Amino acid sequence: MIYFLLFLCFLSFGSCARFGGSSENVSAARHGARPAAILQTGEHPLWFQLTEEGPLLLESIEDAVYSSPLVPWPLARHIRFFHERQGAIVIAVNRDGFMRLTPHPNGIAMYRFPGGIFRQYTIGGFVFYNDRPAALLYLDDRFLDSDAPFPSPPAWTFNMESNTPFPIVIPALEYFSVEEGWKADTLRLGPDGFMYYRVINRSGQISSFDIADSEDTRSVVRMLRTSDLSQIGEEVSVDVFFNSAPLRTGIPHFSLPPLPEGFVYTGIGRVQNSLFVSWEEQVDHSIGAAGFMMISININP
Repeated sequence: MIYFLLFLCFLSFGSCARFGGSSENVSAARHGARPAAILQTGEHPLWFQLTEEGPLLLESIEDAVYSSPLVPWPLARHIRFFHERQGAIVIAVNRDGFMRLTPHPNGIAMYRFPGGIFRQYTIGGFVFYNDRPAALLYLDDRFLDSDAPFPSPPAWTFNMESNTPFPIVIPALEYFSVEEGWKADTLRLGPDGFMYYRVINRSGQISSFDIADSEDTRSVVRMLRTSDLSQIGEEVSVDVFFNSAPLRTGIPHFSLPPLPEGFVYTGIGRVQNSLFVSWEEQVDHSIGAAGFMMISININP
């Protein structure tokens, strides 16, 4: 395995990853976000595994086998969501923060925006609000008892001015105060163009306007949708809410490299003439090693 302190060119494989940037990049980074690496993809894949210190470049995907313990998915570091946006790929990494892959004169710049609060919470949604990426964080206590407070504020974003994420206020979520026991655990863009979100209150204070969870009479669950996250949404039925979830489709073949047993590809995108493909080691509801692969593709006119 190869760490982020080297300039590594795989001449025999036709791929290259430059970590840390040039002296010009270092100077520019003092005035903005600094790329963790400049990637130059080729016909053979660049494999990255997500670690506490950031993406780790592997010599082979086989290096990821037995490298990480299996933990329930809400507690695991993995690529939770990503979007293709204005030629870039914007990524929300569970239990870590954000990443961004964007075209660069020397290849593809890989930025990382880790945040301490992300280590404690699960990402429940990743959308754009006022053209800003916004990740919803929530406390998932289904697999682990925790005395951590609900994240407040629950939504976080980043920009290219620094490598540190920061809170963003989403008014539709602010109507449900953390101080009053509310937590939002889902936020997504539906196929109909509406934003859908779910909030839960386990304080036991149920009003006539609220609906008790059929599985837990101490809980209040409200499912809403809105065309504008600056306003509170309207309530929708369970069926409408769950039909707003994106359909899971198979990963296009693209002659992707084979993965070890128990590993799967989970998503695919494109930046410039390179594929970005996320992968995970999965067993039931648990995830072990996780990361992504980059490889160049031939674009036929």
